[in-house]
Amino acid sequence: MVGLGDRPPSWPRSQDRPGAPDRDAAAGPAGDAKPDPLAPFAGYLAARFGDDPHIWATALYDEVVPLGYGCSYVSFARKLRLAGLRPHCEGCSGVTGRDTIEIPHPPGEEIQWDWFERRGAPWGGTAYVLLGTLPHSSRVRGVLAGSLDQPHLIEAIDGVLRRHGGTPRVWRTDRLATVIVPGTRDVQPSFAPVAKFYGVAVEPCPPRRGNRKGAVESPVRYVCGRWWRTMTATTPGDAQSSLDAFCAGPAEQVVARPAYSLPRPPA
Repeated sequence: MVGLGDRPPSWPRSQDRPGAPDRDAAAGPAGDAKPDPLAPFAGYLAARFGDDPHIWATALYDEVVPLGYGCSYVSFARKLRLAGLRPHCEGCSGVTGRDTIEIPHPPGEEIQWDWFERRGAPWGGTAYVLLGTLPHSSRVRGVLAGSLDQPHLIEAIDGVLRRHGGTPRVWRTDRLATVIVPGTRDVQPSFAPVAKFYGVAVEPCPPRRGNRKGAVESPVRYVCGRWWRTMTATTPGDAQSSLDAFCAGPAEQVVARPAYSLPRPPA
């Protein structure tokens, strides 16, 4: 063991060490820094923020890479923040730092449902998308529907389950009037046969417990920010194909998902 008094002298700067390269000389005669890789795209990014101040940085990164941006997403996000190109939003700045809680979700235990609505769809009217998220893996699938009524809901549920390849034991929803009797925890009599057909239990989220259904609300924000804001489809059919490709592609790569199988829905 070397005592404190026996330590060799410390070198305050790396270039003072014997044989260390001179960083100032390596940078050039005038110490010139490397050019900012984001600078050539600043005009494009400013225009995109003018179109949509809330567009996700991941969506912008996917757009600038084909244009020639060669750095990583982490570098892109850092330089984008330092450049201050995104307009300030008072509403968004008020939710940073909010407390969250992690709730355990065993594999195959439940699926969480929620509607995603956007007015002014390219094909006219309102776009209704039902999202089903597996909380254990964060895997999400979605189906466009014609409306929010119960027949369209049931058809969309079946489409989401078949895209997942099966159904968990529990379906968790917020207090949808087409599923839960308003003001109660009771399943609508008209929806009970649907749950019986699929062999599942329907559980409503407790009131004022937004974190209980956070597994699906997070994908709603993600799909809105990454898919809907950049979608180019002009028909519901093309939009469904685009959504399927997005959920099986970029959305599937967000986190590493453990492999497990679900019971297949009834034919």
